[in-house]
Order: sequence, then C-alpha cells, then structure tokens
Amino acid sequence: MGKNWLEGVEEEYDVVVIGSGLGGLTSANILAKCGHKVLLLEHHYQFGGLATWFKRPGKHIFDISLHGFPHGMVKSCRKYWTKEIADSIHQLKDVRFINPQFDVWTTFDRQDFTRILVEDFKLEREQVEGFYTHLRQMNFYDDDKRTTRELFEEFFPGRKDVHRLLLEPIAYANGSTLDEPAITYGIVFSNFMSKGVFTFQGGTDVLIGKMVEELERNGATLKKNVLVRQILTEEVDGKPQVTGVVIEGRTRDSEPDNVMTVRSKAVVSNANVVTTVKKMVGEEKFSKEYLDELNAVRINSSSCQVYMGIKEGETIPNIGDLVFTSDAPVFSSEELVDLHTTSRTFSVYYPETRPGTGRYTVVASLNAKMVDWENLSDEEYEKHKERLIEESLVSLEKYIPGVREKIDHLEAATPRTINHYTRHPEGTSFGTKFEGLKSSMELPEQVTGLYHAGSVGIIMSGWLGSMNYGVITSNKVDKQIVAMKAAATGKPVA
Repeated sequence: MGKNWLEGVEEEYDVVVIGSGLGGLTSANILAKCGHKVLLLEHHYQFGGLATWFKRPGKHIFDISLHGFPHGMVKSCRKYWTKEIADSIHQLKDVRFINPQFDVWTTFDRQDFTRILVEDFKLEREQVEGFYTHLRQMNFYDDDKRTTRELFEEFFPGRKDVHRLLLEPIAYANGSTLDEPAITYGIVFSNFMSKGVFTFQGGTDVLIGKMVEELERNGATLKKNVLVRQILTEEVDGKPQVTGVVIEGRTRDSEPDNVMTVRSKAVVSNANVVTTVKKMVGEEKFSKEYLDELNAVRINSSSCQVYMGIKEGETIPNIGDLVFTSDAPVFSSEELVDLHTTSRTFSVYYPETRPGTGRYTVVASLNAKMVDWENLSDEEYEKHKERLIEESLVSLEKYIPGVREKIDHLEAATPRTINHYTRHPEGTSFGTKFEGLKSSMELPEQVTGLYHAGSVGIIMSGWLGSMNYGVITSNKVDKQIVAMKAAATGKPVA
C-alpha cells in the first residue's frame, strides 16, 4: 500500500492554494500569517514550481534553468518571508555576453553597465542616462503603445549592437521580444540596473526548504503529490462563487483513486490562468466577453536545458556566473527560440553557490517552442536531445577547454519535460504574454472567490514578479475572507 498523500487534509479551509511556485508559496504564507486556514496543494513530488531542483547519482544537485533576479528580491523576502532567506541572496558579479557583435564582461549594475555603453559602445553618457531616466518614469497605467523595438530606435537609432546588449538578458530570462510592449521591458530592465543580478546562495533546494518551514510555522497545511481535478462553484445572487475543490492524491497503478472534496471560501490558482479557467473551473462559468479576451492571450515561449555535472574532486576556472552566448550575427527574437538556435546561457554553479559541497555544475539554457518538440517520434526526440547536449558541450569547450573529460553526468530537458512536470500549456517557462495580466486580475469579477497568482506577463516577471504578484493577490483574498467571516458572525470588519 502506497503513502496516502491526502492524509491529514481536513474537509474545509478558508483558502486553497493550487500550485507551489513562488506566487503560490508567497500567497499561502501571507494568508497563513493573517490567521487564515490555508491548504497549499502541489501535484509534483517537490514544492517550488519552476523554482526547483533535482538530484542525480554522483552527488549531483541541479537547479532547474537560469535563476537571476533584481536586488528588490532582498526586500520582498525580508518583508514577506524571513530575514534568514533575505540574507542568503547574493549578487552574481560576473555576467558575460559573447557573440559576433561584442564580448562583454560586466557586474551588470548601473555604474559598470554605463561605463561599458560609454567606453566600449561609444555612446554619449547623457544619452545613456537619459535612457535610464526614461525607463524609471515608465508607468504601468500609461497608455504607451510603443514596442521595445521602437523604444530602442528612439534612444539608440540604428545601433543593433546596443539593442542586443539591452534586450538579450531580458529575452533569455522571460521570453521578451522586440515587438512586446515597451513597458514590459522598461520596468524590468530598470530594476536590474539598480544594483545588478542576484541569486540565492545555497541552492534552490535550500530556499524552498526554508520557505516550507516558514509556511508550516505559520500554520499552513502543505501537501505534494496532490492534483486538483476541479474547482467547484455554485451560483450565489446570479454569479458563480467558489465553494471548494476536488483533489486527488497520487497512487500506484494498482490502487484505487484517492479522491476527496475540500470546501473553501476562496481559491488562489498558481497554475496557468488559461488552465485555471478552461480545465479547472469550466468555460461555462465565464462571460463570453471574458473568454474572448482570454482566447486572445498568447502563451509565452518555453525552454530547453542541458545539465552538466562536474566529477567530484574536479574543478573548472571562473568563466562568469551567467554567460550569454550566441553565434547569430545579430539579435533575432525568432532565432532565439528556433529549434536549432545557437543562443544559450550557461549558468555556472561554483562551490560558493552551494557552500560546503565543493562541487561545480553547469546548466545550459535555451529558449524554445513546444510546437517544435511535441510531435517528434520517440527516436527523433532522443536524437534532438543528444544534439542539444553535444552542441552545448562544443560551445562550453570554447570557454573551458577539455571540460568534456571533467563531466560525469549529462542530460537534457525540453518543453515536453516542463509540460510533464508543471502541466504548463505549451510547456511555457514564462506563463503568458503581457495581455494575460488583465485576464488574471479579472478572475474574481467572473467567479467570486477565484484568484490567480503567477507568471502572467506581469511587470518584473520571473522570480520577483511572481512573488510580488502573490503578495498583491493575497491582500485581495484576505479582504474577501475577512468580510465573509464578519458576515457569518455578524461582527463588523476590523
């Protein structure tokens, strides 16, 4: 008899959080600290969503994909999590860009980046400062119709090399293109330009472990290996209202289904907003106008990874923490996601990344599209994974000659891998494009008690954006639950 993953789950909670990405974890933590009864459910065998890791023989621990975020993560972690977590966030001081147009090594903070633009790219300092000032003044509520391409041409006309340097790190990290709204680029980049790129020292496994401990201290119930089959609603005053969820605990093939219904006043979905509406609730609960807008929301791109484990006792030189490489003659949003792209980022994990381990690992990340991978035969699929590994090795050997002999573990992940473990539509690594934010924020207007938190093209998308959106969402949920409790007891809202 296998483990009963539903053991300890009660019949009713104030709020159920579906999915344990950083948006879901943060929402759950804030709501638990507010005194609400919270159940967080994750269908995977680990918490964290795409902020996760896996282990392999040879004492290898691999963080999934590329993780870097602005200094604002320190403030958010200190305020909404713990000082211990915030104090473990450290700057990545060696960021490199290597392509046919330039070879740049930078700390990626404002001072050094300005120096490079002025000294190496021969721009006027006033021109660069004017660009920074403009980005800081960009406002989410402004009706700015410009694309990122138009923004770049306005400040740096004809400078394709500058455009590449400005967009490439953001494009690798969140799927942005030159034709996205300029506002989605402007605020993200200006936040990074504050103090540089940061990551969590100790590894993602340590980070998520500390977050789980904090959630449990605050009284939340956390369950993994539990899938949410359906979000339940009933009509109240002519409008659908959340009443609970139907959940299923993972079982062995020979065992009967392990299913139960849990009642709740509210649901926060950290799944994709499209999945939330169409698979968990059902389109019949939403207005035609809402569905028309949702159907126009574009799913963002996916990614591939190649995981390279360095043998125990071996070392590699410092080639940078993040190394953005490409053989493309100029930046191209299309080339970046092509099946045969030459554009990849090496995330290099040195022993100080995981203090005490003495180990090195390298993860190559490539942007990708599910359409190129989903219909491959098993044989074709394995051949393309082998190609990814070999091309990444050849590329890495340009910077670390002979590294192939120091590696004792290699494997590749694709959009199909991401879809399998996260159930994200099209294996998206970055949620939806910017227009998905409106559909996400309007969920409670369609179904009372239904909320969303996660990557929906929100400004500063990525780890920090997902976390901060979880904060925004939890504040809305708190108000609703407090009001419902007050109505039930006849006491006024405090």
